[in-house]
Amino acid sequence: MALLVRVLRNQTSISQWVPVCSQLVSVSPSQRQWNSTSQKIKIAALRMYTSCVEKTDFEEFFLRCQMPDTFNSWFLITLLHVWMCLVRMKQEGRTGKYMCRIIVHFMWEDVEQRGRVMGVNSYILKKNMALMTNNFYAAILGYDEGILSDDHGLAAALWRTFFNQKCEDPRQLELLVEYVRKQMQYLDSMNGEDLLLTGEVRWRPLVEKNPQSILKPHAPTYNDEGL
Repeated sequence: MALLVRVLRNQTSISQWVPVCSQLVSVSPSQRQWNSTSQKIKIAALRMYTSCVEKTDFEEFFLRCQMPDTFNSWFLITLLHVWMCLVRMKQEGRTGKYMCRIIVHFMWEDVEQRGRVMGVNSYILKKNMALMTNNFYAAILGYDEGILSDDHGLAAALWRTFFNQKCEDPRQLELLVEYVRKQMQYLDSMNGEDLLLTGEVRWRPLVEKNPQSILKPHAPTYNDEGL
């Protein structure tokens, strides 16, 4: 296992945030009384973000896309998967958009925590966080335009953001375009109510053993409270 990925997985724990889910988003005084539904959405959002960082094969991305084993590479891969989740959940109306806000909040909490684990100076970390925030929203805009375009448009968006304009092998771009397309198709096939209740996402492999197969997602399991 790659050194950085091993360090980040072993020394960070996303599950510790579950008890403080209700404190993650600033709300107006009239919204302070969270009902059970909103609390479930926050926990589902945590699970969905967790799937982006714990169910993604970072090492395969490093290998196939010839990416260095760095914190920035980890962030670019995570950003791509978070974006795909946001695209899917925005289709679920107001509740889905609320869940998107929570997912993004968890992402920044996680990024900051991982930076500290790596021993990044607090001043440098704050400066880098500001830069990453700008890059995040620029990436989201570019990816949104790319996914609505043809494969050439999506490839251009991935080349600018994911590869930082440094990809010289068209096969890597082709692989990533195919991955995004099939992953979005897979996410779209998942039941929206189940995603809002559980947040459980399983990612398709970067390289399919059977390229012709389109796997039907397994129905998630949850109790009568949706947890």
